[in-house]
Amino acid sequence: METLGTNDDTITIPADGVLLPGSLTVPDGARGVVVFAHGSGSSRLSPRNNRVAAELRASGHFGTLLFDLLTAGEDAVFEARFDIGLLTRRLVTATEWLATQPAVGALPVGYFGASTGAAAALQAAAELDGRVATVVSRGGRPDLAGTALAKVTQPTLLIVGGNDPVVIGLNSEARGRLHGPSELAIIPGATHLFEEPGAMEQVSRLTADWFERYLG
Repeated sequence: METLGTNDDTITIPADGVLLPGSLTVPDGARGVVVFAHGSGSSRLSPRNNRVAAELRASGHFGTLLFDLLTAGEDAVFEARFDIGLLTRRLVTATEWLATQPAVGALPVGYFGASTGAAAALQAAAELDGRVATVVSRGGRPDLAGTALAKVTQPTLLIVGGNDPVVIGLNSEARGRLHGPSELAIIPGATHLFEEPGAMEQVSRLTADWFERYLG
């Protein structure tokens, strides 16, 4: 297994004059890389995202990149957390940086976005149509991607908790504006953060199955 960084060691991605810490792990023979876009108030250390990333790496088929979309100072500013344009720009920059890494090169890229990170993932997917193969959203706010939704042609999976009715509605409406194949997966009994027993296991399984189908 070839490893570029681990969950304990960091790489840095230059963007907008700042350095964004992250971790990149690429198994030998990987057929794609999944880039994680965390939600408001979270970071590359999100235990939920790291759980999904570990499941993907365990398959041996996928590398993962987890990185901070904002610096510590930026994250302290409430408005920055919901600046979808800024988050999208950082995600696009990270994706372009990823293509320069020897262990990645031309491997296809998938996005996994949570909360506001899902909106950034969809906007970035629309911008990088030829580079990004597919998108998965967990408890996301795809509605915040606005007019970019109509430009998303990649297969998109929207995962929502069954006890998160407002977000179910927002995801359902946003799905109708996507121009590629999509699915809305509702996990019964789960709330917004999927903290209920077994909820994250279902998220990880749905995500792994989706990337097996659509990434590489």
